[in-house]
This record gives sequence, structure tokens and C-alpha cells, in this order.
Amino acid sequence: MSKTLFNSKPPGRRSGHQVLALREDPGGSGDFFVLLVDFAHQDGLTLPGGSAEQNELPHLAARRHLETQTGLVLPLRTILTVDYSPAAELPEALDFVYAGGVVTSRQAGAIRPHQPPEGIRALHWAPQAKLRRVMADDQYRRVEDAWDAWEHGAGLPLLIQGVPVPVG
Repeated sequence: MSKTLFNSKPPGRRSGHQVLALREDPGGSGDFFVLLVDFAHQDGLTLPGGSAEQNELPHLAARRHLETQTGLVLPLRTILTVDYSPAAELPEALDFVYAGGVVTSRQAGAIRPHQPPEGIRALHWAPQAKLRRVMADDQYRRVEDAWDAWEHGAGLPLLIQGVPVPVG
């Protein structure tokens, strides 16, 4: 009897890629605010991001969605958290949250004139203390885990076939 090393029919699975981008409170409190997107098709705010296309490098999918939705272009290499969602209304998914880092005032200012695509009602900077109120529970838990990893310098470098993705 021979053993098969690989699935002959791998399962269909979504691959989501989101970015945790922060900015310091312009009011000088020292707190950080999270960049969130208000999508017309879902309840609650979420991190910028979306699904990868077939054969699209994961960090480039996150970067593409970030730029399209917000106008920001950030180097993405570190994965802060991975969230598995079993099949329910949508196919099962792995959602990766990348460290976008702390954006400068100039970068944050570029978001204002950016025209997000149809389907996005607005972009918001929300303080950590208000995230639970403005996000769906699963999104909030994902962001809290990513935030914790960011605060503690944790995270995993993204590798493509064993080679670290270059920063930039």
C-alpha cells in the first residue's frame, strides 16, 4: 500500500491579508491610533486589507489592498498574527495581520485626500480604548492579538520558499 504525501485535492481556502498601521495621537497624549476601514458590506470597522489573488505574494496582496484602500504604501515583512476561520458563510480562511508600523504625520496626511474605492464608506483612526466598540468581535480579537505582538516586539518574518522577504 502506497502512502500519498500530498492531498490530491487541496481544500479551497481564502487567504486574507490585513495591515496594522498605527499613528501617534496628534493631540499629544502618547496613545496610538489604529487605521480602520468602514466597508459598506460589513458591520463594524476592520483593518485595511483583503484577499490575495492566485499566485500573488502574500505581503504584496496586503500592500496592494492597503494602497488601494488608504493611499498608504508601507514595507510589510513581519506577520503579527494569523487567524483561522472555519467554513461558515464563507470558505475557510487564514487571515494574516502584518506590521505596518507607526506612520509619520506626513503619511497620515496623505490618507485625507485619497479617494478610497467604491464599497468603502470611510477611513478612521481609532484609539485602542475604542476598538471594542467600533469593531466586530472577531476583528477586535485579531487586532488585540496583533497589537500585543507589536508592543512586545513579537512577530514572524514572512518567508517565500524559505527566503526572508526583503524590507522595502
